[in-house]
Amino acid sequence: MTQNHTRRPRASRRSPLRALPPWSLVAAGVVAGGLLGGGYGVLRAPEYTATSYVVAVPGDRSDTATALGFAQAYGRVATEIAVLGDAQARAGVPLATLRESVHTATSPDAPMVAVSATATRPAEAADMANAVAGALTRHADAAKAATHVELLQFSRAVRPAEPASPSAGVTGLVGAAAGGLLGGLALLVRPGRRGEEEPVRATVPGPAVAADAHGRL
Repeated sequence: MTQNHTRRPRASRRSPLRALPPWSLVAAGVVAGGLLGGGYGVLRAPEYTATSYVVAVPGDRSDTATALGFAQAYGRVATEIAVLGDAQARAGVPLATLRESVHTATSPDAPMVAVSATATRPAEAADMANAVAGALTRHADAAKAATHVELLQFSRAVRPAEPASPSAGVTGLVGAAAGGLLGGLALLVRPGRRGEEEPVRATVPGPAVAADAHGRL
């Protein structure tokens, strides 16, 4: 005679990720991101930015619109090798450093060019900005007879008192926000919880067992 066997439920194996409460992933991301961002802000050297301004002035046979157009053009050529090479000696830094650290900006309404330089030392940033602005005015003066536009120094760059790079507190907040976002995404893609017990399986009696049970009745 065969006997019916039932399989007892057993506890399913749960991964450590599913065992954690949902909020723990977000909290861990916030803490880890804040620590990484704050550490980056502390270890990174502060950077300083200084800006020098030059203005395009129309000549006798020119007008304001022409000066504005040449200001836009001078803003584009200020970071070319010809200008930076002339400014290298006065800046006291390699040409590659000038190309990486100096950038310009122009306005669509005013014939002015802003020459900015970034460095880890305030004095070096000011020296680079002034050197490039001076080289740009000299190149503009060489072409003044043809352009009828003169480029003058409007404001010299001064040593910045505070760094332009974000502080450790700011980078820590940014890292915490990014870590919390990643923790929330990990929470969304976390595997779903399965049942802790497997369903009970019962064996179906065979024909001989069923006939024997019917005979005893």
